[in-house]
Amino acid sequence: MASLEQQENQRSRVPTSHSNRIAAVDLVGEPKPWIDQDQIGHGQQPGWRKFLSYVGPGFLVSLAYLDPGNLETDLQAGANHRYELLWVILIGLIFALIIQSLAANLGVSTGKHLSELCKAEYPKYVKYCLWLLAELAVIAADIPEVIGTAFALNILFNIPVWVGVLCTGCSTLLLLGLQRYGVRKLELLIAVLVFVMAACFFGEMSYVKPPATDVIKGMFVPRLSGQGATGDAIALLGALVMPHNLFLHSALVLSRKVPNSVRGINDACRYFLMESGFALFVAFLINVAVISVSGTVCSGQNLSPQTADQCGDLTLNSASFLLQNVLGKSSKTFYAVALLASGQSSTITGTYAGQYIMQGFLDLKMRKWLRNLITRCIAITPSLIVSIIGGSSGAGRLIIIASMILSFELPFALIPLLKFSSSSTKMGPHKNSVFIIAVSWILGLGIIGINIYYLSTGFVDWLIHNNLPKVGNVLIGILVFPLMAVYLLSVIYLTFRKDTVVTFIEPMKNDLASIENGLPEVNLAQQMDRSVPYRQDLADIPFQN
Repeated sequence: MASLEQQENQRSRVPTSHSNRIAAVDLVGEPKPWIDQDQIGHGQQPGWRKFLSYVGPGFLVSLAYLDPGNLETDLQAGANHRYELLWVILIGLIFALIIQSLAANLGVSTGKHLSELCKAEYPKYVKYCLWLLAELAVIAADIPEVIGTAFALNILFNIPVWVGVLCTGCSTLLLLGLQRYGVRKLELLIAVLVFVMAACFFGEMSYVKPPATDVIKGMFVPRLSGQGATGDAIALLGALVMPHNLFLHSALVLSRKVPNSVRGINDACRYFLMESGFALFVAFLINVAVISVSGTVCSGQNLSPQTADQCGDLTLNSASFLLQNVLGKSSKTFYAVALLASGQSSTITGTYAGQYIMQGFLDLKMRKWLRNLITRCIAITPSLIVSIIGGSSGAGRLIIIASMILSFELPFALIPLLKFSSSSTKMGPHKNSVFIIAVSWILGLGIIGINIYYLSTGFVDWLIHNNLPKVGNVLIGILVFPLMAVYLLSVIYLTFRKDTVVTFIEPMKNDLASIENGLPEVNLAQQMDRSVPYRQDLADIPFQN
């Protein structure tokens, strides 16, 4: 209630004419208006210059689609099933493009990001449950980064994996500290290293020449044959479509000054869609290259005994042999440096996502280094235990488990996003079209249905075939089946609960024509008085112009 009263006070201070974006509810003092340069004196600005002013959030988010978790699941999918699961990558990234654009549209149209809208909409206990699940998703996404960085340090310096896990607690803090010398330069360096590794896989793919017919068939003919195919497919989806990315993207777009008109908001949404589409297309090509190289090398007819053993237990720590045809003896070092860059860049996005989640749900802000330290310490614990007990192989399996956890957690960020972006009470005239609503809900419910099916059948199969005493199986069933029922009921609750909180501000009737044209007939002083500012509380995020 307190946040809603504060929102009402904010509305009373900011005139709503010529604007359908709401001001941030947590700004302190009177908001400082900004001049819409696109509408005042710069109407003939080239389209490409407008587009470049919006570039940044989509590329930063796309780094999460090239993290060590993606590489691990891609490598194992290719080694175990050749090109059979390429269709999962295609569908997953098409779905990722849809929901990432919906997240961007939500932030642009409402002036608030997803976690803030969840806080305003849901009851107290539901809000806290969603916050805990979102934090768990950030931690699950951080586990592959921890293990990937540890593998890279193991390859470079030949130190044990568990020692590398401990070192990751300091590595990202050091990287965040270097941001004071220029965030753009730092992110550009990391992106260059990651894309250099991608170029190596493309070069290797041109060398091994995977059969084009089989690759195309794998993209467009869905199949789940072979042992473990369903689990690997779910792990691929979990590594591609991450819940915390939805919170992150909806917040990142708020750093851009969007004209307060229907046309201005529509243009911004289109530019963000174009940027996300290009970034995710590059990510799609890289993922296809990794799977194709892994599948071709590991399914060759004349494999040496060493290569056959490496393919049988393929992990991030042993995958450098796939690049030997292109890089020769230096493949190990080059692969390790790029893997290190991949893990560190993805960790930065997770740190920002965690910050926005905490700020949105709890109105609590924390220094980035402290936030990263807490998340990293929690993520280090299971990684450290598994790496000590199971070594590199156990750590690699933990990445797959973390990806599956992300896939199971997806509904608790996806369903609120789909409902809010399709609601006129949240989005007004910018709500999703009927076609987008149908496609997004079909894909979303399809993924949720697959998760529930795999969760239930996998657990029942394990319960039947394990070697535990009957009493142990009964106790485990008593504990797990109620949790599965709670999961299902929670998904149903979020899906069918009716939104009650109105956050869209209806423009004044006599201003509708001006808003639709995007050219309000007011002088400069009136324009400055009537403009709703962009999110100044999020202005310190990367890629500032």
